[in-house]
Amino acid sequence: MTDLLLWLHIGFAIFALGPITAATMSTPRFIRAKDVGVLRYLHKTTRVYGVASVGVFLFGVLLGREFLSRPYLSVSMTLFIVAAVLLVMVDRDQGTAIRVLTSDSPDDDAKVQTGRIAALSGVIVLIWIVILVLMVWGDPV
Repeated sequence: MTDLLLWLHIGFAIFALGPITAATMSTPRFIRAKDVGVLRYLHKTTRVYGVASVGVFLFGVLLGREFLSRPYLSVSMTLFIVAAVLLVMVDRDQGTAIRVLTSDSPDDDAKVQTGRIAALSGVIVLIWIVILVLMVWGDPV
């Protein structure tokens, strides 16, 4: 059973977090290009894989349920929740950018969302790298 949980945890990490990273990191480029069609696709990708990323957390908790008191797991879970909250903010900003770019008002500009999405996406990626380091080298026992 432990092997299955490990495979599911790693599989969800690869196939959910990878597409989210690609979608959020490339969003600012398409905001600057004002390509609303691609932005809608990236927004949908962020939502779908954001929901799928819950599997990473779920299978990780099930896999480490006997060791949840260890600091590296507590820190990793906390960081994952922080990254999830930041993903919700990126999702919101993607939706705002789409709304702004499709509005008729010449005063609307999506530059605010571009910078915020770029910054939050970078922080999310750094959080996932820290979690990876904690999972690989966190507790040798």
